[in-house]
Amino acid sequence: MNFLEGHAPQNDLTYDDVFLIPSRTEVTSRFDVDLTTVDGSGTTIPIVVANMTAVAGKRMAETVARRGGLVVLPQDLPAPAVAATVAFVKSRHLVADTPVVLGPDAAVSDALALISKRAHRAVVVVENGRPVGLVTEASCIDVDRFTRLDAVAIRDFATAPVDSSSREVFALLDSRHESLAVLVHDDGSLAGVLTRTGAVRAGIYDPAVDSNGTLRIAAAVGVNGDVAAKAEALVDAGADLLVLDTAHGHQQKMIDVLRTLKSLDLGVPVAAGNVVSAAGTRDLVEAGADIVKVGVGPGAMCTTRMMTGVGRPQFSAVRECAAAARELGAHVWADGGVRHPRDVALALAAGASNVMIGSWFAGTYESPGDLHVDQDGNAYKESFGMASKRAVAARTATDSAFDRARKALFEEGISSSRMLLDPERPGVEDLIDHICSGVRSTCTYAGARTIEELHEKAVVGIQSAAGFAEGRPLPAGW
Repeated sequence: MNFLEGHAPQNDLTYDDVFLIPSRTEVTSRFDVDLTTVDGSGTTIPIVVANMTAVAGKRMAETVARRGGLVVLPQDLPAPAVAATVAFVKSRHLVADTPVVLGPDAAVSDALALISKRAHRAVVVVENGRPVGLVTEASCIDVDRFTRLDAVAIRDFATAPVDSSSREVFALLDSRHESLAVLVHDDGSLAGVLTRTGAVRAGIYDPAVDSNGTLRIAAAVGVNGDVAAKAEALVDAGADLLVLDTAHGHQQKMIDVLRTLKSLDLGVPVAAGNVVSAAGTRDLVEAGADIVKVGVGPGAMCTTRMMTGVGRPQFSAVRECAAAARELGAHVWADGGVRHPRDVALALAAGASNVMIGSWFAGTYESPGDLHVDQDGNAYKESFGMASKRAVAARTATDSAFDRARKALFEEGISSSRMLLDPERPGVEDLIDHICSGVRSTCTYAGARTIEELHEKAVVGIQSAAGFAEGRPLPAGW
């Protein structure tokens, strides 16, 4: 990455402060761009979902991995829950989505409570392992909530063998003017579901898979307690990557733990952080980190900068840390501060191999929280910061009452925030399409066919606040 002539920075920059110059290109199509990363994470798109309790769960992990990204499970999940989630994700089909399943004797109220758990917005009615009906929200309109699903289920639904190509499923749905097909095994048992849009996506994205051909998933661990034992347990459970996570990553305890993990030779990449300087990056890489997480204070739920004055504008932090990591043969993840596809592209141009996303994905069907509707009819989910009172309470549940009260004095971060579901992009796959479309276009403008080429060829300029505002579309109704 180079700065435009005459645009050498005089101070640190965040994503809003910079722009990319279009360059001469031979890349004529966004589909000529390969978004596969080279940092050992196995991602085929440069997206990692942050280890936030309100964001990273099994539904998110399954869906994101199927599109090529990676989800990091939070460090405060109990070991049995981590093992169960990893096993669930590893057992999922690479193309077919996992549907909500109920029996014919279940009530309409049961279906309505669960439909919002999946972006395809349907429940498959199953009897003896075989699909016998399909229930959508439309099926439940003006129906008593105690009515059995057997009475309202759609019987003439589209079905296809699970090994059908995505084009074949799309053609079936197109011919029937339907949006969802139920996929079945040779014996007629339920395998999953696939929407028209899902069929198209299956022809665009490559899933992030391990050496056994199963979906990838990562897990986080803190720096306190018996970290070695926790890390070994996570790897034994099937985690493909470990994230050693603490707010201030450039500390002796982190370095000591990294050295311990390196000596164990766990056989999976280790990401560690967070830092914002070249010195911090070098210390973590030399201690054993394969990937360094960059970012202090840019997250939407984070109050660190306002509480402490500590942090650094994210674009400059990523650029400096990425340069230091590359000198040592390591990589960085840009963690926090992304609110638009352009921010993801700029982080990659600055040298990040992957970009971590948290709160942006909290307001989707796939995030763990329950779906609520406010008095104006807007659907939303609740999110919270991982240093907030709500998160700290979960992590300190086994402490004494005195210790919990003492730690409560030093909480940072927002404990509850309503994350509205975007009516145009309510599912995480919709947001992944949005982001990857932007990044692919960025690459074509820069003349890059890969993420690495984007970093090499990007020419960046510095802009005023008015320059940034000029690039924003006018609000509706202007």
